[in-house]
Amino acid sequence: MAAPRLEARHFSPRYWLTWLGIAAGWTLSWLPLWLLRGIGAGLGALAGQLLRSRRRVVRINLELCFPELDARARTRRVNAHFRALGAGVFETAVAWFAPDWRLRRRCEVVGLEHLDAAQQGGHGILLLTGHYTTLEIGARCICLAQRPFHAMYRPYNNAVLDYFMHRWREGRSGLPALPRDDLRGLVRALRAGHAIWYAPDQTLDKRISVFAPFFGVPVGTITATARLAQMGRAKVVPYYPQRIGGRYRVTFGPALENFPSGDELADAARINSVLEAGIREVPAEYFWVHRRFKRVPPGTPNPYRK
Repeated sequence: MAAPRLEARHFSPRYWLTWLGIAAGWTLSWLPLWLLRGIGAGLGALAGQLLRSRRRVVRINLELCFPELDARARTRRVNAHFRALGAGVFETAVAWFAPDWRLRRRCEVVGLEHLDAAQQGGHGILLLTGHYTTLEIGARCICLAQRPFHAMYRPYNNAVLDYFMHRWREGRSGLPALPRDDLRGLVRALRAGHAIWYAPDQTLDKRISVFAPFFGVPVGTITATARLAQMGRAKVVPYYPQRIGGRYRVTFGPALENFPSGDELADAARINSVLEAGIREVPAEYFWVHRRFKRVPPGTPNPYRK
């Protein structure tokens, strides 16, 4: 897929609100990080009280994944999640717009030796992670560590946003952005020894999924991770981002051994267990507003149904 281009029609009144939003994001990115996080956390806390349906989704997800928490502890974690979610929105503006010098001293990357070891011999890499509220700022930290990767790219209906999203992803990651549905492009990149950012925890395609445990609950889980690793002759290196005070840390783990195994269910369950381990490190920072347990085995009640 060719990179989107900016054309004269993209300056028509139809896109003025989009341009205004982009300008606002650029302006906000110059505010002190502590102030941005504070504003975001405050607005997130407010949203957590007003958006009752989303708060209910977060509460149900936490009940399923952390049944050991009592009601008071669960409420504290729900509130902490909305604060993290709000902070993440404002941090995204920083990740997209801020120059390198503003972020370099704020980012720490741990475990780069695991990534470097996995790439020896020309292996491609699937950078396995989940959807965290620190996702964008974490990816920017990897860029600052001078480890180029292909960002996954989903085309947007809004042409101006589509142009800038592609430009941001490609400009910061050091390699061309790849459409997530371009299987041939993904496989070619992996076989060429490149790294690809990959988060499989929000895809619910029935055609390529099995019911694998996630925090002990069987849920629809895609098998594409194992397929891509096999087709691209690639290794899977997990990582997770987190906030550490006023800084950001990205932690890489060792490449998964004996993966894929040839057993789709076992491989999907293993990917879920790796994601679980990262989530447990920063439970409030995972994207709990997503209906992760929407697709459950036949005969199992939908936990979100009222």
